[in-house]
Amino acid sequence: MSGTAPRPIVDLSFPHRWQAEALEARPLILPARRFVYPREAEEVEHGALEVLIRPEGDDGKIFLATCALGFRDSAAPTGLWSAPKPEEICAVAGGYAYLIDTTRPERFTMIAYRPVLEIRPVVGEGLLLFVGHHSILAWGREGQAWESEKLSDEGVMVTGVENGVLRGTGWEMRTDQVKPFSIDLRSGEVSRLLTA
Repeated sequence: MSGTAPRPIVDLSFPHRWQAEALEARPLILPARRFVYPREAEEVEHGALEVLIRPEGDDGKIFLATCALGFRDSAAPTGLWSAPKPEEICAVAGGYAYLIDTTRPERFTMIAYRPVLEIRPVVGEGLLLFVGHHSILAWGREGQAWESEKLSDEGVMVTGVENGVLRGTGWEMRTDQVKPFSIDLRSGEVSRLLTA
């Protein structure tokens, strides 16, 4: 097995007002503006995702975002996503997800899931979905839109999104069965589907 990390995912499904580049290493000459996410991280440089971000506009000053690594596991994604709000960027480092306001980089939100296992843009609904082990969190233009109830005891699988409805499955420990569910993407309301 190779010791090199996989290339970060880049998904620009949403319109955005910034340019960003995930760097292979911290630059030798650092830009004047640098931000570490989360601020209280210890030894953040070890495996951190380094992103050079240039906000759009005349006053958009380039800055370096150093995002602490969550897990060194191929199941935990790393990459950059555009977000429903064009000024925000979603940077994910080993399943730790950060939503950063590129116009005011000191303002950010770290998604509570440790780790996020999948990031799914749903442009038609204006949502960026974060899939965790037990539930799904939806992020919209104004921030967190909703968080689902517990969908699984270990491992949520999204099987499709269509007509404002997300379908998926989750494992129930009590019965040792995989149970289907659906979520109304506008409200976050969950419906449990009966199995045959």
